Amino acid sequence: MLKNKSALVTGSTSGIGLGLARALARAGANVMLNGFGDAAAIELLRRELATATGVQVLHHPADVSKPAEVAAMVAATEQAFGGVDVLINNAGIQFVSPVEDFPLERWAAIQDVILNASFYSIRAALPGMKRRNWGRIINLVSTHGLVASPFKSAYVAAKHGQVGLTKSVALEVAEVGITCNAICPGYVLTPLVQGQIESQARVNNLPPERVIKEVILAVQPTKRFVEIEDIAALAVFLCSDAAKSITGAAIPIDGGWTAR
Repeated sequence: MLKNKSALVTGSTSGIGLGLARALARAGANVMLNGFGDAAAIELLRRELATATGVQVLHHPADVSKPAEVAAMVAATEQAFGGVDVLINNAGIQFVSPVEDFPLERWAAIQDVILNASFYSIRAALPGMKRRNWGRIINLVSTHGLVASPFKSAYVAAKHGQVGLTKSVALEVAEVGITCNAICPGYVLTPLVQGQIESQARVNNLPPERVIKEVILAVQPTKRFVEIEDIAALAVFLCSDAAKSITGAAIPIDGGWTAR
């Protein structure tokens, strides 16, 4: 489906981002991975993915909160693969605190890694997409881009901002063969969420199983975690010609959370 196309996925050395990268590679796209981690482990991951799928897989260590590094990563992808056809903004961080106690540096960091980074990468990738009259931009948002939760003000603000950015970009490029959409997953059992479970268990003196059922999944009517493979399948579909008329959308994949 994506043969001869190239994809850049931020925050793709683990979790949802890695699942997205794997799905795009299986669909035939060359993939630029991005993210932090042990260099040897990332190199092993890169080689395994390339061998398993037969596409080119590279890694760029850009800090997505820094515009110059993001621009360099986009340029490196274009040089290696001939362009960035698919851009997925997936990188994210989280911090939980009441508003009045929220550390200023944590607020700024969350905006930088989530919202500002999405803008930086789209800004850098769009000229090439416009020259080729084809592009797929996907912002991996969250249900928190559509609804709010207490004590997550910075994250919710950044994710709502991503949805607004998605809509604006979609309107700007609607006539040049480029789509821009947001995927809004509910809770996925990633290392980030696992950390929240363990923290809630300690704070509330509850076993992790009760935290999952009574706290984490209380908002998801299915009472199941959203699976990474489901998110990846949706992303691949949005990259297909069948989805060429889907743009500016914020699509929930949340086990019914936002149906309430």
